[in-house]
Amino acid sequence: MKFRPCIDIHNGQVKQIVGGSLQDLGDKACENFVATQDAAFFAKLYRRYNLKGGHIILLNGKDSSYYEATKAQAMSALRAYPAGMQIGGGINDENAYEYLECGADKVIVTSYVFKDGKISYENLEKLVKAVGKENLVLDLSCRKKDDNYYIVTDRWQKYTDVVLDEKSLDYFSSYCNEFLIHAVDVEGKAAGIETRVAHLLGKWGKVPMTYAGGIHSLEDLEQLKVLGKEKIDFTIGSALDLFGGKLEFDIVVKKFGQQ
Repeated sequence: MKFRPCIDIHNGQVKQIVGGSLQDLGDKACENFVATQDAAFFAKLYRRYNLKGGHIILLNGKDSSYYEATKAQAMSALRAYPAGMQIGGGINDENAYEYLECGADKVIVTSYVFKDGKISYENLEKLVKAVGKENLVLDLSCRKKDDNYYIVTDRWQKYTDVVLDEKSLDYFSSYCNEFLIHAVDVEGKAAGIETRVAHLLGKWGKVPMTYAGGIHSLEDLEQLKVLGKEKIDFTIGSALDLFGGKLEFDIVVKKFGQQ
């Protein structure tokens, strides 16, 4: 189980936001933290500690007036840590290779495949053809409904009819190299992990996975380690002291960094 750091970029700034609060209209979000440093600063920090496989996320849509500023920040982070980080946000079959050329280790795909409460299997095939399964990470972010966890789309606002379970994990793993899974109901709230999601991922455990959502203490990490059977990597956002939280970056790196 390894620590995978993050750089979330919104309106041209590195931020931490509350999961599910993002709105394209007016480029609004409930903010937990806004950094004074740029994205390249954090990429260089992660490079210094040899923290590989973290993710850069562009939180503005392409129609946003902030999109170019957000993309510029993301590109500067990729150049600061070549082959060290993954990138997601607006990735499709036409632009994915641009990010790989700029230094992304892999591209993370969300809305191009999961949109309007539906899954585009056609677009999934296009992506695999464009950059190869080995370069793809699928974001299977989920929310609880009727005692199941469903993959959600459109800024985590719309439910698909696809339950996150061993069957769906098996299916989607045939198209990608890794999964990034946000437990949306606890994302950005630093109030503890989604234990059922962690248990499911640990039980399945067939490809690399990064869990995000609710981690705010070393006890949470130990619980994730047990439930996930040490098969799940993790990321921490607003609970980390880098982003205004109380969980010390240096301690997390010392215990779960990549040698």
